[in-house]
Amino acid sequence: MSSPDIYFPNVGIEIEKLNRIAVSIFGLPVYWYGIIITMGIMTGIYLTMREAKKTGQNVDIYYDFAIIVILVALIGARAYYVAFSWHEYKDDLLKIFAIREGGIAIYGAIIASVITAIIYTRVRKIKFGIFADTVIPSLIIGQAIGRWGNFFNKEAFGGYTNNLFAMAIKKDVASYIPDSLVGKDVLYKGAAYIQVHPTFLYESLWNLAVFFILILYRKHKKYDGELLVLYLIGYSLGRVWIEGLRTDQLIISGLNMPVSQLLSAILLVCATIYEIYKILSKKRLTNNV
Repeated sequence: MSSPDIYFPNVGIEIEKLNRIAVSIFGLPVYWYGIIITMGIMTGIYLTMREAKKTGQNVDIYYDFAIIVILVALIGARAYYVAFSWHEYKDDLLKIFAIREGGIAIYGAIIASVITAIIYTRVRKIKFGIFADTVIPSLIIGQAIGRWGNFFNKEAFGGYTNNLFAMAIKKDVASYIPDSLVGKDVLYKGAAYIQVHPTFLYESLWNLAVFFILILYRKHKKYDGELLVLYLIGYSLGRVWIEGLRTDQLIISGLNMPVSQLLSAILLVCATIYEIYKILSKKRLTNNV
């Protein structure tokens, strides 16, 4: 009786084998994580170009930005992870460049991308608000797709749960075993499992919902740049509670708090205040006309 790598006990789904490596080319492994991240990026680029063309913008502006921002986002994602995991790299700085060993964070990519977009739009003399509103729905759908890379890596999960979406990972193939789950094995078909919150799934579904909300709302936006603000509100709101469930958090030294949870809370508050301010300002302007 063989035991699956992963199964979902409350929905009756079993996955016999879930390999991290998709294929080897000349002896070099190609990981599913990289393939899925690439799929997310390509989907985002396609949707951005489609929206730019649909709204009569210069598509080349977005092509040029895509070429620049992919590299910048990767650097930002790595820098963010290294900064908050410095204890892993301080004694061997060359490990910073060993990205194939893992260690990137989406918030680093987002921060680097936004800064790059601000600089890029100023250099190209185009409105940042319009540019951001064109790109943002593509960013969130790319994030929704990219989270499935964590599934293949068997990472980015939470603590124990027995809810509808509970996911059991065979201990032999899990990327790590959280301290909170030591001694809490679940036995199935003769194998030991950890049963966890599939937080990658929660975030993917949340991001998908945010994407559809932005798509439905974009024709009704009240000012240029509003989709960016709503993205920050929507994504941050979901990340605040999802990050609290995860067992692989990057912790702020001294505060004993997940950095991405704190950052999400700050962005949520700031973006909400800004949205309220813009709406009230528009109402006052309308009333004065």
